Amino acid sequence: MSRCPLRALLLLLLLGLLGAAAGQPRPGSAEQRCFCQVTGYLDDCTCDVETIDTFNNNKLFPRLNKLLESDYFRHYKVNLKKPCPLWNDSSHCGIRDCAVKPCASNEVPGGTESASYKYSEEASKQVGECEEAKRLGAVNESLSEETQRAMLQWTQHEDSSDNFCEADDVQSPDAEYVDLLLNPERYTGYKGPEAWKIWNSIYEENCFKPRTIERPLNPLASGRGNSFYSWLEGLCVEKRAFYKLISGLHASINIHLSARYLLQDTWSGTTWGHNVTEFQHRFDEILTQGEGPKRLKNLYFLYLIELRAMSKVLPFFERPGFQLFTGNENRDTETKNQLLEILHLTKSFPLHFDENSFFAGNKKEAAKLKEEFRLHFRNISRIMDCVGCLKCRLWGKLQTQGLGTALKILFSQKLIENMPESGPSYGFQLTRQEIVSFFNAFGRISTSVRELENFKNLLRNVQ
Repeated sequence: MSRCPLRALLLLLLLGLLGAAAGQPRPGSAEQRCFCQVTGYLDDCTCDVETIDTFNNNKLFPRLNKLLESDYFRHYKVNLKKPCPLWNDSSHCGIRDCAVKPCASNEVPGGTESASYKYSEEASKQVGECEEAKRLGAVNESLSEETQRAMLQWTQHEDSSDNFCEADDVQSPDAEYVDLLLNPERYTGYKGPEAWKIWNSIYEENCFKPRTIERPLNPLASGRGNSFYSWLEGLCVEKRAFYKLISGLHASINIHLSARYLLQDTWSGTTWGHNVTEFQHRFDEILTQGEGPKRLKNLYFLYLIELRAMSKVLPFFERPGFQLFTGNENRDTETKNQLLEILHLTKSFPLHFDENSFFAGNKKEAAKLKEEFRLHFRNISRIMDCVGCLKCRLWGKLQTQGLGTALKILFSQKLIENMPESGPSYGFQLTRQEIVSFFNAFGRISTSVRELENFKNLLRNVQ
Protein backbone atom coordinates (compact mmCIF):
# COMPACT_ATOMS: atom_id res chain seq x y z
CA MET A 1 0.00 0.00 0.00
CA SER A 2 2.87 2.39 0.76
CA ARG A 3 4.14 2.08 -2.80
CA CYS A 4 1.05 3.78 -4.29
CA PRO A 5 1.63 7.22 -2.76
CA LEU A 6 5.29 6.91 -3.67
CA ARG A 7 4.41 6.09 -7.28
CA ALA A 8 1.97 9.01 -7.40
CA LEU A 9 4.63 11.33 -6.04
CA LEU A 10 7.17 10.14 -8.60
CA LEU A 11 4.57 10.53 -11.38
CA LEU A 12 3.83 14.11 -10.36
CA LEU A 13 7.55 14.86 -10.21
CA LEU A 14 8.04 13.37 -13.67
CA LEU A 15 5.15 15.39 -15.11
CA GLY A 16 6.61 18.53 -13.59
CA LEU A 17 9.97 17.85 -15.15
CA LEU A 18 8.35 17.18 -18.53
CA GLY A 19 6.42 20.44 -18.27
CA ALA A 20 9.60 22.35 -17.51
CA ALA A 21 11.38 20.65 -20.39
CA ALA A 22 8.53 21.60 -22.69
CA GLY A 23 8.97 25.24 -21.77
CA GLN A 24 5.94 25.52 -19.46
CA PRO A 25 6.46 28.11 -16.70
CA ARG A 26 6.79 26.76 -13.18
CA PRO A 27 3.97 27.70 -10.78
CA GLY A 28 4.99 30.84 -8.91
CA SER A 29 8.05 31.41 -11.11
CA ALA A 30 9.07 34.85 -12.35
CA GLU A 31 8.03 33.84 -15.86
CA GLN A 32 4.57 32.74 -14.73
CA ARG A 33 4.02 35.90 -12.67
CA CYS A 34 4.38 38.01 -15.82
CA PHE A 35 2.83 35.71 -18.40
CA CYS A 36 0.34 33.47 -16.56
CA GLN A 37 -2.65 35.34 -18.02
CA VAL A 38 -1.03 36.13 -21.38
CA THR A 39 -2.36 33.08 -23.15
CA GLY A 40 -5.49 31.86 -24.88
CA TYR A 41 -8.23 33.99 -26.39
CA LEU A 42 -8.39 37.77 -26.03
CA ASP A 43 -11.47 39.58 -24.74
CA ASP A 44 -13.73 41.03 -27.46
CA CYS A 45 -11.84 38.94 -30.07
CA THR A 46 -11.85 35.50 -31.64
CA CYS A 47 -8.04 35.35 -31.75
CA ASP A 48 -5.60 33.81 -29.30
CA VAL A 49 -2.18 34.95 -28.13
CA GLU A 50 -0.36 31.91 -29.47
CA THR A 51 -1.56 32.46 -33.05
CA ILE A 52 -0.32 36.05 -32.93
CA ASP A 53 3.07 35.00 -31.54
CA THR A 54 3.64 32.43 -34.28
CA PHE A 55 2.52 34.71 -37.11
CA ASN A 56 4.43 37.76 -35.91
CA ASN A 57 7.69 36.22 -34.74
CA ASN A 58 8.15 33.76 -37.60
CA LYS A 59 6.65 35.60 -40.57
CA LEU A 60 5.86 39.29 -40.19
CA PHE A 61 8.48 40.75 -37.84
CA PRO A 62 11.62 40.06 -39.94
CA ARG A 63 10.03 41.38 -43.15
CA LEU A 64 8.64 44.50 -41.51
CA ASN A 65 11.94 45.26 -39.82
CA LYS A 66 13.72 45.19 -43.18
CA LEU A 67 11.13 47.50 -44.77
CA LEU A 68 11.53 50.10 -42.01
CA GLU A 69 15.25 50.39 -42.78
CA SER A 70 14.49 51.83 -46.24
CA ASP A 71 14.96 55.54 -46.97
CA TYR A 72 11.25 56.18 -47.29
CA PHE A 73 10.31 54.74 -43.90
CA ARG A 74 13.30 55.76 -41.81
CA HIS A 75 12.73 59.53 -42.22
CA TYR A 76 9.86 61.13 -40.30
CA LYS A 77 9.00 64.83 -40.35
CA VAL A 78 8.12 66.15 -36.91
CA ASN A 79 8.04 69.37 -34.91
CA LEU A 80 9.72 68.78 -31.56
CA LYS A 81 9.76 72.46 -30.65
CA LYS A 82 6.05 73.04 -30.10
CA PRO A 83 5.26 74.34 -26.59
CA CYS A 84 3.03 72.29 -24.32
CA PRO A 85 -0.54 73.54 -24.86
CA LEU A 86 -1.91 72.17 -21.59
CA TRP A 87 0.31 73.34 -18.73
CA ASN A 88 3.40 75.37 -17.94
CA ASP A 89 6.33 72.95 -17.94
CA SER A 90 9.26 75.36 -17.67
CA SER A 91 9.97 74.41 -14.06
CA HIS A 92 11.11 70.87 -14.89
CA CYS A 93 14.85 70.65 -15.31
CA GLY A 94 14.65 67.89 -17.90
CA ILE A 95 12.64 70.02 -20.29
CA ARG A 96 14.56 73.26 -20.84
CA ASP A 97 17.52 73.57 -18.48
CA CYS A 98 18.78 70.15 -19.52
CA ALA A 99 17.95 70.62 -23.19
CA VAL A 100 20.35 69.39 -25.86
CA LYS A 101 21.26 71.76 -28.67
CA PRO A 102 21.66 70.11 -32.08
CA CYS A 103 24.74 71.09 -34.03
CA ALA A 104 24.39 73.09 -37.22
CA SER A 105 24.74 70.94 -40.35
CA ASN A 106 28.21 72.32 -41.13
CA GLU A 107 29.39 71.25 -37.66
CA VAL A 108 28.48 67.62 -38.13
CA PRO A 109 31.02 65.36 -39.83
CA GLY A 110 29.26 63.25 -42.44
CA GLY A 111 28.05 59.93 -41.06
CA THR A 112 29.25 60.66 -37.54
CA GLU A 113 26.33 59.78 -35.29
CA SER A 114 28.01 60.61 -31.99
CA ALA A 115 28.92 64.15 -33.07
CA SER A 116 25.42 65.12 -34.11
CA TYR A 117 24.55 67.03 -30.97
CA LYS A 118 26.27 69.01 -28.25
CA TYR A 119 25.39 70.52 -24.92
CA SER A 120 24.64 74.21 -24.61
CA GLU A 121 26.75 76.11 -22.05
CA GLU A 122 23.86 76.22 -19.59
CA ALA A 123 22.92 72.57 -20.01
CA SER A 124 26.49 71.40 -19.50
CA LYS A 125 26.38 72.65 -15.91
CA GLN A 126 23.54 70.29 -14.94
CA VAL A 127 24.25 67.10 -13.00
CA GLY A 128 22.50 63.96 -11.81
CA GLU A 129 19.48 62.26 -13.30
CA CYS A 130 18.31 65.38 -15.07
CA GLU A 131 21.45 65.55 -17.21
CA GLU A 132 21.45 61.82 -17.87
CA ALA A 133 17.79 61.82 -18.93
CA LYS A 134 18.27 64.60 -21.44
CA ARG A 135 21.52 63.20 -22.81
CA LEU A 136 19.95 59.81 -23.40
CA GLY A 137 16.75 61.40 -24.64
CA ALA A 138 18.41 63.68 -27.15
CA VAL A 139 17.21 63.46 -30.74
CA ASN A 140 19.90 62.98 -33.35
CA GLU A 141 18.79 65.38 -36.09
CA SER A 142 21.68 64.85 -38.49
CA LEU A 143 20.85 64.07 -42.13
CA SER A 144 23.20 63.67 -45.05
CA GLU A 145 23.25 66.43 -47.70
CA GLU A 146 21.89 63.94 -50.23
CA THR A 147 18.94 63.15 -47.97
CA GLN A 148 18.22 66.84 -47.36
CA ARG A 149 18.01 67.47 -51.11
CA ALA A 150 15.68 64.50 -51.51
CA MET A 151 13.37 65.87 -48.82
CA LEU A 152 12.56 68.88 -50.97
CA GLN A 153 11.42 66.58 -53.77
CA TRP A 154 9.41 64.45 -51.36
CA THR A 155 7.45 67.43 -50.06
CA GLN A 156 6.63 68.64 -53.58
CA HIS A 157 5.42 65.16 -54.51
CA GLU A 158 3.10 64.91 -51.52
CA ASP A 159 -0.67 64.92 -52.03
CA SER A 160 -2.68 66.89 -49.49
CA SER A 161 -5.46 65.42 -47.37
CA ASP A 162 -7.14 65.79 -44.02
CA ASN A 163 -5.39 64.11 -41.12
CA PHE A 164 -6.99 61.96 -38.47
CA CYS A 165 -4.57 63.24 -35.80
CA GLU A 166 -3.13 66.66 -35.04
CA ALA A 167 -0.80 67.00 -38.01
CA ASP A 168 0.13 70.62 -38.52
CA ASP A 169 3.76 69.70 -37.92
CA VAL A 170 4.65 69.32 -41.58
CA GLN A 171 3.50 72.87 -42.32
CA SER A 172 5.46 74.41 -39.45
CA PRO A 173 8.81 76.12 -40.12
CA ASP A 174 10.09 74.24 -37.04
CA ALA A 175 9.24 70.83 -38.52
CA GLU A 176 12.33 68.78 -39.39
CA TYR A 177 13.02 65.36 -40.82
CA VAL A 178 14.45 62.92 -38.27
CA ASP A 179 16.26 59.70 -39.11
CA LEU A 180 14.50 57.11 -36.94
CA LEU A 181 17.34 54.61 -37.21
CA LEU A 182 19.67 57.14 -35.58
CA ASN A 183 17.11 57.76 -32.83
CA PRO A 184 15.91 54.35 -31.60
CA GLU A 185 13.24 54.14 -28.94
CA ARG A 186 14.94 53.10 -25.72
CA TYR A 187 15.53 53.99 -22.07
CA THR A 188 16.27 57.67 -21.51
CA GLY A 189 15.88 58.13 -17.75
CA TYR A 190 12.68 60.14 -18.24
CA LYS A 191 10.48 59.07 -15.32
CA GLY A 192 8.82 60.20 -12.11
CA PRO A 193 6.04 62.76 -11.61
CA GLU A 194 6.48 64.46 -14.99
CA ALA A 195 6.13 61.19 -16.90
CA TRP A 196 3.19 60.14 -14.70
CA LYS A 197 1.53 63.46 -15.45
CA ILE A 198 1.62 62.75 -19.19
CA TRP A 199 0.02 59.31 -18.91
CA ASN A 200 -2.45 60.50 -16.30
CA SER A 201 -3.66 63.22 -18.66
CA ILE A 202 -4.02 60.67 -21.47
CA TYR A 203 -6.01 58.19 -19.41
CA GLU A 204 -8.07 60.58 -17.32
CA GLU A 205 -9.12 63.01 -20.03
CA ASN A 206 -9.33 60.85 -23.15
CA CYS A 207 -10.53 57.36 -22.26
CA PHE A 208 -14.23 58.08 -21.64
CA LYS A 209 -13.68 57.57 -17.91
CA PRO A 210 -15.49 59.55 -15.20
CA ARG A 211 -13.16 61.05 -12.61
CA THR A 212 -14.95 59.18 -9.84
CA ILE A 213 -13.47 55.92 -11.17
CA GLU A 214 -9.78 55.59 -10.32
CA ARG A 215 -7.34 53.55 -12.38
CA PRO A 216 -5.42 50.82 -10.54
CA LEU A 217 -1.86 51.78 -9.57
CA ASN A 218 -2.37 55.39 -10.61
CA PRO A 219 0.42 57.16 -8.67
CA LEU A 220 -1.45 60.46 -8.85
CA ALA A 221 -4.63 59.09 -7.24
CA SER A 222 -5.33 58.11 -3.64
CA GLY A 223 -7.44 55.00 -4.14
CA ARG A 224 -6.75 51.47 -5.34
CA GLY A 225 -9.04 51.51 -8.38
CA ASN A 226 -11.01 48.48 -7.18
CA SER A 227 -14.13 49.47 -9.12
CA PHE A 228 -12.27 50.16 -12.36
CA TYR A 229 -12.75 46.86 -14.15
CA SER A 230 -16.41 46.51 -13.25
CA TRP A 231 -16.86 49.97 -14.77
CA LEU A 232 -14.80 49.04 -17.85
CA GLU A 233 -16.80 45.89 -18.53
CA GLY A 234 -19.99 47.92 -18.42
CA LEU A 235 -18.88 50.16 -21.31
CA CYS A 236 -19.90 49.68 -24.93
CA VAL A 237 -17.37 47.69 -26.95
CA GLU A 238 -16.05 50.81 -28.73
CA LYS A 239 -15.17 52.71 -25.55
CA ARG A 240 -13.76 49.58 -23.93
CA ALA A 241 -11.58 49.07 -27.00
CA PHE A 242 -10.34 52.65 -26.83
CA TYR A 243 -8.99 52.09 -23.32
CA LYS A 244 -7.36 48.81 -24.34
CA LEU A 245 -5.63 50.49 -27.27
CA ILE A 246 -4.11 53.18 -25.05
CA SER A 247 -3.15 50.61 -22.40
CA GLY A 248 -1.60 48.40 -25.10
CA LEU A 249 0.40 51.33 -26.45
CA HIS A 250 1.60 52.14 -22.94
CA ALA A 251 2.64 48.51 -22.42
CA SER A 252 4.49 48.45 -25.74
CA ILE A 253 6.49 51.56 -24.85
CA ASN A 254 7.42 50.04 -21.47
CA ILE A 255 8.62 46.87 -23.20
CA HIS A 256 10.88 48.90 -25.49
CA LEU A 257 12.38 50.75 -22.54
CA SER A 258 13.04 47.46 -20.73
CA ALA A 259 14.48 45.75 -23.83
CA ARG A 260 16.86 48.60 -24.75
CA TYR A 261 17.97 49.65 -21.29
CA LEU A 262 21.21 51.40 -20.46
CA LEU A 263 23.11 48.61 -18.71
CA GLN A 264 26.53 50.27 -18.63
CA ASP A 265 27.79 53.79 -19.30
CA THR A 266 31.56 54.22 -18.99
CA TRP A 267 34.42 56.05 -20.67
CA SER A 268 34.84 53.09 -23.03
CA GLY A 269 31.27 53.24 -24.29
CA THR A 270 27.66 52.38 -23.52
CA THR A 271 25.97 48.99 -23.38
CA TRP A 272 22.27 48.58 -24.10
CA GLY A 273 20.27 45.43 -23.49
CA HIS A 274 17.43 43.66 -21.70
CA ASN A 275 16.77 44.69 -18.10
CA VAL A 276 14.76 41.84 -16.58
CA THR A 277 14.28 43.67 -13.28
CA GLU A 278 12.77 46.67 -15.05
CA PHE A 279 10.45 44.39 -17.01
CA GLN A 280 9.31 42.67 -13.81
CA HIS A 281 8.73 46.04 -12.14
CA ARG A 282 6.30 46.93 -14.95
CA PHE A 283 4.59 43.59 -15.62
CA ASP A 284 5.04 41.13 -12.72
CA GLU A 285 1.62 40.10 -11.42
CA ILE A 286 2.62 40.49 -7.76
CA LEU A 287 4.64 43.70 -8.13
CA THR A 288 1.84 45.33 -10.14
CA GLN A 289 -1.03 43.95 -8.02
CA GLY A 290 -2.36 41.97 -10.97
CA GLU A 291 -2.13 44.79 -13.52
CA GLY A 292 0.97 43.70 -15.49
CA PRO A 293 -0.49 40.66 -17.31
CA LYS A 294 -3.64 42.65 -18.18
CA ARG A 295 -1.47 45.31 -19.81
CA LEU A 296 0.32 42.68 -21.87
CA LYS A 297 -2.97 41.27 -23.14
CA ASN A 298 -3.98 44.78 -24.18
CA LEU A 299 -0.78 44.90 -26.24
CA TYR A 300 -2.07 41.93 -28.23
CA PHE A 301 -5.41 43.66 -28.72
CA LEU A 302 -3.59 46.70 -30.11
CA TYR A 303 -1.60 44.38 -32.40
CA LEU A 304 -4.82 42.94 -33.83
CA ILE A 305 -6.32 46.37 -34.52
CA GLU A 306 -3.24 47.63 -36.37
CA LEU A 307 -2.80 44.32 -38.19
CA ARG A 308 -6.39 44.54 -39.39
CA ALA A 309 -5.77 48.07 -40.67
CA MET A 310 -2.71 46.75 -42.53
CA SER A 311 -4.79 44.14 -44.30
CA LYS A 312 -7.53 46.65 -45.18
CA VAL A 313 -5.29 49.32 -46.72
CA LEU A 314 -3.78 47.06 -49.40
CA PRO A 315 -5.90 48.47 -52.30
CA PHE A 316 -4.57 51.98 -51.63
CA PHE A 317 -0.94 50.91 -52.06
CA GLU A 318 -1.64 48.35 -54.79
CA ARG A 319 -2.67 50.96 -57.37
CA PRO A 320 -0.15 51.05 -60.27
CA GLY A 321 0.29 54.81 -60.05
CA PHE A 322 1.10 54.90 -56.33
CA GLN A 323 4.75 55.58 -55.48
CA LEU A 324 6.80 55.52 -52.31
CA PHE A 325 8.75 58.42 -53.74
CA THR A 326 12.32 59.26 -52.72
CA GLY A 327 13.75 60.10 -56.14
CA ASN A 328 15.59 56.80 -56.58
CA GLU A 329 13.34 54.92 -59.00
CA ASN A 330 14.90 51.47 -58.64
CA ARG A 331 15.00 51.66 -54.86
CA ASP A 332 11.45 53.04 -54.72
CA THR A 333 10.19 50.12 -56.79
CA GLU A 334 11.97 47.64 -54.53
CA THR A 335 10.51 49.30 -51.43
CA LYS A 336 6.98 49.18 -52.85
CA ASN A 337 7.37 45.49 -53.68
CA GLN A 338 8.52 44.83 -50.11
CA LEU A 339 5.54 46.77 -48.81
CA LEU A 340 3.02 44.88 -50.97
CA GLU A 341 4.51 41.54 -49.90
CA ILE A 342 3.96 42.50 -46.26
CA LEU A 343 0.40 43.69 -46.86
CA HIS A 344 -0.49 40.46 -48.70
CA LEU A 345 1.01 38.56 -45.78
CA THR A 346 -1.21 40.41 -43.30
CA LYS A 347 -4.29 39.39 -45.31
CA SER A 348 -3.32 35.75 -44.81
CA PHE A 349 -3.61 36.02 -41.03
CA PRO A 350 -6.30 33.50 -40.05
CA LEU A 351 -8.01 35.23 -37.10
CA HIS A 352 -8.42 38.92 -37.92
CA PHE A 353 -10.27 41.27 -35.62
CA ASP A 354 -13.82 41.93 -36.86
CA GLU A 355 -14.14 45.70 -36.99
CA ASN A 356 -17.80 45.35 -37.94
CA SER A 357 -18.51 45.01 -34.23
CA PHE A 358 -17.59 48.69 -33.96
CA PHE A 359 -20.24 51.36 -34.60
CA ALA A 360 -22.85 48.81 -35.61
CA GLY A 361 -25.83 50.56 -34.02
CA ASN A 362 -27.74 53.71 -34.85
CA LYS A 363 -25.99 55.57 -37.69
CA LYS A 364 -26.30 58.95 -36.04
CA GLU A 365 -24.89 57.69 -32.74
CA ALA A 366 -22.14 55.79 -34.57
CA ALA A 367 -21.08 58.93 -36.42
CA LYS A 368 -21.01 60.85 -33.15
CA LEU A 369 -18.84 58.21 -31.48
CA LYS A 370 -16.45 58.12 -34.43
CA GLU A 371 -16.00 61.86 -34.13
CA GLU A 372 -15.30 61.47 -30.42
CA PHE A 373 -12.61 58.93 -31.25
CA ARG A 374 -11.04 61.31 -33.73
CA LEU A 375 -11.06 64.24 -31.30
CA HIS A 376 -9.64 62.14 -28.48
CA PHE A 377 -6.72 61.04 -30.63
CA ARG A 378 -6.09 64.57 -31.76
CA ASN A 379 -5.97 65.62 -28.13
CA ILE A 380 -3.56 62.81 -27.22
CA SER A 381 -1.23 63.98 -29.98
CA ARG A 382 -1.35 67.45 -28.39
CA ILE A 383 -0.45 65.94 -25.01
CA MET A 384 2.67 64.45 -26.61
CA ASP A 385 3.99 68.01 -27.06
CA CYS A 386 4.19 68.16 -23.25
CA VAL A 387 6.68 65.28 -22.98
CA GLY A 388 9.94 66.70 -21.62
CA CYS A 389 12.28 64.12 -23.18
CA LEU A 390 12.73 64.90 -26.89
CA LYS A 391 13.31 61.31 -27.93
CA CYS A 392 10.28 60.18 -25.94
CA ARG A 393 8.28 62.98 -27.56
CA LEU A 394 9.42 61.88 -31.03
CA TRP A 395 8.30 58.28 -30.58
CA GLY A 396 5.18 59.26 -28.65
CA LYS A 397 4.02 61.53 -31.47
CA LEU A 398 4.87 58.95 -34.13
CA GLN A 399 3.09 56.06 -32.41
CA THR A 400 0.05 58.13 -31.54
CA GLN A 401 -0.27 59.26 -35.15
CA GLY A 402 0.32 55.70 -36.35
CA LEU A 403 -2.53 54.39 -34.21
CA GLY A 404 -4.75 57.26 -35.33
CA THR A 405 -3.97 56.38 -38.94
CA ALA A 406 -4.89 52.74 -38.27
CA LEU A 407 -8.29 53.85 -36.99
CA LYS A 408 -8.70 56.19 -39.95
CA ILE A 409 -8.15 53.20 -42.26
CA LEU A 410 -10.66 51.01 -40.41
CA PHE A 411 -13.24 53.81 -40.43
CA SER A 412 -12.76 54.34 -44.18
CA GLN A 413 -13.42 50.80 -45.35
CA LYS A 414 -16.05 51.71 -47.98
CA LEU A 415 -13.94 54.56 -49.35
CA ILE A 416 -10.97 52.23 -49.76
CA GLU A 417 -13.07 49.56 -51.46
CA ASN A 418 -14.43 52.10 -53.95
CA MET A 419 -11.10 53.67 -54.91
CA PRO A 420 -10.36 53.87 -58.65
CA GLU A 421 -7.53 51.66 -59.87
CA SER A 422 -5.86 54.62 -61.54
CA GLY A 423 -5.87 58.37 -61.00
CA PRO A 424 -6.14 60.27 -57.71
CA SER A 425 -8.15 58.90 -54.81
CA TYR A 426 -10.21 61.85 -53.64
CA GLY A 427 -12.33 59.86 -51.18
CA PHE A 428 -9.44 58.33 -49.22
CA GLN A 429 -5.88 59.57 -48.96
CA LEU A 430 -2.85 59.09 -46.74
CA THR A 431 -0.05 61.63 -46.41
CA ARG A 432 3.57 60.64 -46.32
CA GLN A 433 3.66 61.41 -42.61
CA GLU A 434 0.67 59.14 -41.96
CA ILE A 435 2.21 56.31 -43.99
CA VAL A 436 5.58 56.53 -42.25
CA SER A 437 4.03 56.78 -38.78
CA PHE A 438 1.57 53.94 -39.43
CA PHE A 439 4.17 51.40 -40.52
CA ASN A 440 6.73 52.43 -37.91
CA ALA A 441 4.09 52.36 -35.17
CA PHE A 442 3.11 48.83 -36.14
CA GLY A 443 6.80 48.01 -36.31
CA ARG A 444 7.06 49.04 -32.66
CA ILE A 445 4.10 46.81 -31.71
CA SER A 446 5.52 43.91 -33.70
CA THR A 447 8.88 44.38 -31.97
CA SER A 448 7.18 44.36 -28.57
CA VAL A 449 5.49 41.04 -29.28
CA ARG A 450 8.83 39.61 -30.40
CA GLU A 451 10.57 40.98 -27.30
CA LEU A 452 8.09 39.19 -25.05
CA GLU A 453 9.54 35.91 -26.28
CA ASN A 454 13.01 37.14 -25.31
CA PHE A 455 11.83 38.14 -21.83
CA LYS A 456 10.10 34.79 -21.35
CA ASN A 457 13.40 33.02 -22.00
CA LEU A 458 15.31 35.36 -19.67
CA LEU A 459 12.76 35.00 -16.86
CA ARG A 460 13.02 31.20 -16.88
CA ASN A 461 16.32 31.60 -15.04
CA VAL A 462 14.86 34.00 -12.45
CA GLN A 463 13.13 32.90 -9.25
